[in-house]
Parts: sequence; C-alpha cells; structure tokens
Amino acid sequence: MAASKKPSNPSPAKPVHDPEPVPPQAPAPGDCCQSGCIPCVYDLYDDAMDRYREQLRAWRARHGSPA
Repeated sequence: MAASKKPSNPSPAKPVHDPEPVPPQAPAPGDCCQSGCIPCVYDLYDDAMDRYREQLRAWRARHGSPA
C-alpha cells in the first residue's frame, strides 16, 4: 500500500475575501439644516470616518500594508 502524502502546513495566508474598507460618503453641502441638530449629519460623518480609519488600520495590519 502506498503511503499517502500528508498536506504540508502552508504559511498563514492573507484572507481570501477581505476587501479594503471603503470610506463613508461625505454629506452634501445641503444635507446639514443648520439648526443645531444633535447629532448633526457632520457628527455622524465624523463618527463614520473614525470607524473607517480604525477598520483601515486593522485591514492594513492583516495585509502587511504600511500604515
């Protein structure tokens, strides 16, 4: 009986489907009503940009990309 070949342990690979995060769309100039809403569309955008930057840092770390 022939010996079966054991699969070698491949080196850790980059995730197969791990697309780069996409930045959020900035509000259009007319999206803010200038009424002092809490939260304002610009506050929501700033929060989304903070999340995007964190996701991008993590993605770059996973893919060995420079920061």
